[in-house]
Amino acid sequence: GPALKDEVVLLGGHLDSWHSSTGATDNGAGCAAVMEAARIILASGLKPRRTIRVALWSGEEQGLFGSTAYVKQHFGEKKNGTLTKAADFDKLSAYYNLDNGTGKIRGVYMQGNSAVRPFFDAWLAPFTDLGAKTLTLSNTGGTDHLPFDAIGLPGFQFIQDPVEYDSRTHHSNQDNFDRIQTDDMKQSGTIIAAFAYQTAMMDGKLPRKPMK
Repeated sequence: GPALKDEVVLLGGHLDSWHSSTGATDNGAGCAAVMEAARIILASGLKPRRTIRVALWSGEEQGLFGSTAYVKQHFGEKKNGTLTKAADFDKLSAYYNLDNGTGKIRGVYMQGNSAVRPFFDAWLAPFTDLGAKTLTLSNTGGTDHLPFDAIGLPGFQFIQDPVEYDSRTHHSNQDNFDRIQTDDMKQSGTIIAAFAYQTAMMDGKLPRKPMK
């Protein structure tokens, strides 16, 4: 119904990069993949029930400034253990982030939210032959899903193949376009498109963790 159009599935990566190179894998690749996910959905002629939005953050490298400010403005903030909700707190279904290089998606860090497992299991099932099948309750840090997770909203980072991320490209002068793996990027864009579309089509919002 019309009410679902007001609800949002958010995809994101960060555009700022370490200064010694162009930031191709950190995080041009993630930004390209979430934009490609949106393009795939549009090109397929699909009509999601919810709004799918792409956010490309700045200030991630300095301390998640872009995503933190956005979350505070639209969804709320938690101070001294007290959550103050903003206008759109109940409108977000999920936030999906890609920020660990050019490598293909292997699964999802569920950030301790066991209630999403049956959904993610079903959505990953078509991609097991592409190597994406791992669901872990583990948290992962250091990127833009954290401000969402911090106020109890479903925010997730995908698990990715490391490729050369930790050994060569991350925050180094080697983080250039020639380090991008084309086929891995196509796989990521496709899986993110599926997650975005499936989340947008659910009868209800994705389950949230109980607030501590």
